[in-house]
Amino acid sequence: MSETRLLLIVEDDAAFARTLKRSFERRGYAVLWAANHEELAALLAEHRPDYAVVDLKLGGASGLACVQTLRTGDARMKIVVLTGFASIATAVEAIKLGANHYLAKPSNTDDIEAAFSRAEGDIDAPVDGRTSSIKTVEWEHIHQTLVETDFNISEAARRLGMHRRTLARKLEKRQLR
Repeated sequence: MSETRLLLIVEDDAAFARTLKRSFERRGYAVLWAANHEELAALLAEHRPDYAVVDLKLGGASGLACVQTLRTGDARMKIVVLTGFASIATAVEAIKLGANHYLAKPSNTDDIEAAFSRAEGDIDAPVDGRTSSIKTVEWEHIHQTLVETDFNISEAARRLGMHRRTLARKLEKRQLR
């Protein structure tokens, strides 16, 4: 008899969640799906997943609250944060709140499953990474400010010293997910 591996996906994009769910089911996982923090809390009342994949941006909310809830519920759960707009600030916060790994989209099932199995850090990771472009530095600053304001665009724009519509246009170009 094989051991059932229960995976919880917290993702507001239904099409992406279905694709990820089917892919993990083909690999032998039992998969649950929540689109937001409230649905996550309801599922956790009845289930104890072994693994979780959490999207960083859930509609207008942050997936970081989901990471904290998952970690509080089970210290042994393997949690991977998946995001389309990775930044140093959110990576650090995700790890502090209990995520095991942080992956930038596009990531596939192989990447996520590999992250689940990696328990330790990589001492051979390059420390002299590439030089950041001005656009990358700007985006990281914008994203850090968004995180600090809990993704409130008006407040982030005020703190960045730009018009709200200007910030909204920049965010539309980056296709946040």
